[in-house]
Amino acid sequence: MECYLDNSATTKCFEEVKNLVADVMTKDYGNPSSMHRKGVEAEKFMKQAKEIIAANLKVNEKEIFFTSGGTESNNLAIIGAAMANMRAGKHLITSAIEHPSVMNAMKYLEEQGFLVTYLPVDHNGIIDLEKLKEALCDETILVSIMYVNNEIGAASPVEETAQLIKKFNPNILYHVDAIQAFGKYRILPKRQGIDMLSISGHKINGPKGVGVLYVNEKVKIRPIIFGGGQQKGMRSGTENVPGVAGIGLAVQLSYCDFNEKIECLYELKQYFIEEIGKIEGTTINGKTDRKSAPHIISVSFDDVKSEVLLHALESKCIYVSAGSACASNKPAVSQTLKAIGVKKELLDSTVRFSFSFETTKEELTYCLEALKEILPKLRLYKRH
Repeated sequence: MECYLDNSATTKCFEEVKNLVADVMTKDYGNPSSMHRKGVEAEKFMKQAKEIIAANLKVNEKEIFFTSGGTESNNLAIIGAAMANMRAGKHLITSAIEHPSVMNAMKYLEEQGFLVTYLPVDHNGIIDLEKLKEALCDETILVSIMYVNNEIGAASPVEETAQLIKKFNPNILYHVDAIQAFGKYRILPKRQGIDMLSISGHKINGPKGVGVLYVNEKVKIRPIIFGGGQQKGMRSGTENVPGVAGIGLAVQLSYCDFNEKIECLYELKQYFIEEIGKIEGTTINGKTDRKSAPHIISVSFDDVKSEVLLHALESKCIYVSAGSACASNKPAVSQTLKAIGVKKELLDSTVRFSFSFETTKEELTYCLEALKEILPKLRLYKRH
């Protein structure tokens, strides 16, 4: 049996998405900027994808921009908004457990003279709203907090955060990295007070190399890529039409029978947590109830290096992650685990299990049985 439990790193394309992407690449391959029929046909796929995504988010189509993925969406939101609004202030706020595409964008802005406040989180990975309130000041122009943490599945209080920010100053922009949340939560930016929202295609059973940034039409933002002026000059470069068509369809399929899918994920998560908790020397990190994301579980294993366990599981065709695959394939200490207070000896003994809508109970049972067999052997080997 093959057991893929690394869906937070990337997901398998829906079959329908794969077929659509192939057709657009080989049949409807025109440049959407071209004025002839092939270009018009390609442009139709762009328009259709915008309609699907905008309808899902309940926003205007003109507020949807396509990017090369989640990293670019986050960079465009943070750097673009900071540069466009710097006359109003140069103070930014984020959390201590953001994705590298947010953290490194913030570090870049610090080099440009901006001041960044990194909010601490509790042992569940949640920011303290009082700390946020204390951090807000007259110079604050942007707050960026992720919806769901990619390592431990912590779900932020998105609406409460927005209310606090807007009460202090309605002009402060609120960006949400929803890359691990979209497809797992119903997200309505205008109702939730979100000014900018980042989405990635390959996290929702769509193609790699395509993302979305929602930008409220009232937000001042500058482009960070310059060229031919595509997408109203916000994101120049010939559009990735196959990818755009694919992400549009992936969004549509992800939210079809949505409630049933999410209920199934939570049931699988609860089963896995209950069973893995019975294995000696395991610690589950973060919340385990329905206040956490339905598809991510972080588990630390006493006396076993995560990289060793990862490859031992791989030998049985079980695929998991020893951290965030988005950072690099080089082992590094997780800033998220450090921020939530995981014991020092467990920092490099933690594995992430992440599910998709296609994950089955049989796969999880197979993984659990493999862990029961592998862990005692690895621990015995370490002792000797």
